[in-house]
Amino acid sequence: MPVPLQRGDVSDPQIVPERSGVAFRLDAGAKLVVIDPRGEQVADLLAFNADDVDEVMSSGRTLDYAETIRLTTGHKLYSNRSNVLLTIEEDTVGLHDFLLTPCSYDTFRHFYPTLPPHRGCFGNLADALAPYGITPDRIPIAFNCFMNVPVDGATGRLRVLPPLSRAGDRIAFRAARDLVIGLTACSAPDSNGGSFKPIHYRIEG
Repeated sequence: MPVPLQRGDVSDPQIVPERSGVAFRLDAGAKLVVIDPRGEQVADLLAFNADDVDEVMSSGRTLDYAETIRLTTGHKLYSNRSNVLLTIEEDTVGLHDFLLTPCSYDTFRHFYPTLPPHRGCFGNLADALAPYGITPDRIPIAFNCFMNVPVDGATGRLRVLPPLSRAGDRIAFRAARDLVIGLTACSAPDSNGGSFKPIHYRIEG
């Protein structure tokens, strides 16, 4: 069964082990702090309206309303219904991605054909979100905390480079409504500088 909404302060960070994912419910008004404990590790973040999971965070709406792909402190993450789900209140890195889809078995077959296939963030999110009635086809583009995806101004070409985050860097979000959150420690080698590390998170009331 899904766990209750998380309330109050959690002083010790919760751990998302390397190449895994979790899901949990988050109170309106609570702050979610996502921490890179060792540096250069991406965390894929999803948010759904806890009362109606057909309402989900939207890259297109968010980037359209922000008029930038460089989302940081003060920016809001909107849903597919143009409602604010999360507001970024703190950001010690200032560089994240909201363009690329969660990595998956298909990602590994496409970009890493010589490596053993892995279900990636997509598979980890699908498994973690299943108890909330969220099926794989409902998983959208994630907000990729700490992911470094520069865009060439002349050609529009995307590259995936190691994150700029260092040990202890964080990004904090304030929930605008009751949410279901999905969170991973990303599994793709290029996204994480070639190594895999855990992600920590903390919830503050």
